[in-house]
Amino acid sequence: MKKAILVALALVIVAGLSIISSQAGAAESKKGGAVVLMPADDIKWTDVAQFPGVKMAVVQGDANKGPFHALIKLPAGFMAPLHHHTSDHYATVLSGTVVFTVDGKDSRLPAGSYFSFTGKKQHVTKCDAGSDCVVYNDVRGKWDVVPETGKPTKM
Repeated sequence: MKKAILVALALVIVAGLSIISSQAGAAESKKGGAVVLMPADDIKWTDVAQFPGVKMAVVQGDANKGPFHALIKLPAGFMAPLHHHTSDHYATVLSGTVVFTVDGKDSRLPAGSYFSFTGKKQHVTKCDAGSDCVVYNDVRGKWDVVPETGKPTKM
């Protein structure tokens, strides 16, 4: 029952974002608009050098320059130690179970779950050992991972 409620909530959020996006693009659609259709087989995954096993597929924008949308694939059992991101980001878990440790508390987010990190909020990111995790990210600026004990790294 709880899982069904979480999935329903995720669908409501996605539907709401779709409505907002369609309203924002209404003026552009009068000009003919644009469409991006990207079958899963056409998505280009790249290795993330600083994080062995992690892959990223930027589907819109440029992660090195500014706002973008991307899929991030974390291998089962992956863990990124305490860190933050300079840019705010909003995300949906598409598969696997992501575990975040925030303020000393673990939160397990299975597929269909939503999360956001804003204001450089510190956290630990893990992918449950059961299966790989895939997350869709809407990032509002350049992407980085800033360890709490070192200098920033780009994904």
